[in-house]
Amino acid sequence: MWSALQGRVSNRLARHFRAAPHRLPAHAPMVSFTFDDAPDSAAGEGAELLEQHGGRGTFYLAGSLVDRPSDHWHGLSNDAIVRLHRAGHEIACHTFSHQSAVNLDETAMAREIERNRSHFRGIDSSITLENFAYPYGIASVWRKPQLAKTFRSARGILPGVNRDVIDLQFLRASPLVDREINTTGVDGYFDEAVESGGWLIFYGHDVANAPSPYGCTPDLMRHALQAAARRDMPIVTVAEALRRIGA
Repeated sequence: MWSALQGRVSNRLARHFRAAPHRLPAHAPMVSFTFDDAPDSAAGEGAELLEQHGGRGTFYLAGSLVDRPSDHWHGLSNDAIVRLHRAGHEIACHTFSHQSAVNLDETAMAREIERNRSHFRGIDSSITLENFAYPYGIASVWRKPQLAKTFRSARGILPGVNRDVIDLQFLRASPLVDREINTTGVDGYFDEAVESGGWLIFYGHDVANAPSPYGCTPDLMRHALQAAARRDMPIVTVAEALRRIGA
């Protein structure tokens, strides 16, 4: 196992080594809402809020966490996954065992990916995992080239708007997490996206009135959705955003 220091070094190097550079074409700004680990509240309250605003989200799932309790929430069920998929939300990959990429060699990562794909094919054969998010937000400079051959994109948790030349294997994402951001901060990201014509991605976990340290309240999510509406900014899945930018 890599040490925490080695993991931080690999993650920092991964920011600068562009495995899949892509220049964003001139286009109107857009926003994606993504959920990691997928607590049942994200598939419930979170998805419902998105749908009320005409949007769909991307849910980065690890098969080992489906329908399982954790310290902070209960994982979404197979039925919830099917409902999300059929409603037009994107099901994406978060490894099967939710292991940090820096702790996986090439063989282990390939095994994790295939196991996760097999798991979700078993739930619904039409689910294809096209995009990836690094567990714990920690990227591996060694796994990025491997992921580039397997997924259209990989998302981290480095805040900021994706603009100009981006790395498809290290998409920036900003927290929609009550402990880390308030409504003013949310508005600031939207203003930056409008000014740059960029792609704004939010990440979070649960959506609850008393959220975990990694989640948000429905009020904060509602504010972000309304902020998008005020700016006529489309709310799209990661897969749809990639299609729009020709990636």
